[in-house]
Amino acid sequence: MNSSPCEDTPLPEEAEELPAAEKELAEDAPWKKIQQNTFTRWCNEHLKCVHKSIGDLQRDLGDGLRLIALLEVLSQKKMGRKHHPRPNFRQMKLENVSVALEFLERERIKLVSIDSKVIVDGNLKLILGTVGSDADPITSSLTPYPAP
Repeated sequence: MNSSPCEDTPLPEEAEELPAAEKELAEDAPWKKIQQNTFTRWCNEHLKCVHKSIGDLQRDLGDGLRLIALLEVLSQKKMGRKHHPRPNFRQMKLENVSVALEFLERERIKLVSIDSKVIVDGNLKLILGTVGSDADPITSSLTPYPAP
């Protein structure tokens, strides 16, 4: 015997399953967690040489400091523009992330549909989409040594 009255009520066919596109974009989509964990580990592997780390990809890139550090490690270059070492205000965080994104532009790495606000606001879907589509060009353009 069913303990829940809802289990006896048949659901319309549309409600039983989300369309595939909606499942893929759901906040808890498995690919998103896998990609987030993979990129977090990759970042931490590179950031450990400057004694920095990322715990939460969605929040920890938001002040721009770890993003700047990561790009400096990968490229073995300095940003070339000052940034705020202690970004306490939103505007300071936006400026720091802009410094990192401008660096990528100077290195001729094209980022599509991303600006500093996307990263500061922690839009995980756009962050992961950008990283996923641009990780190869970033690492191959910025890394001065061949990948193993």
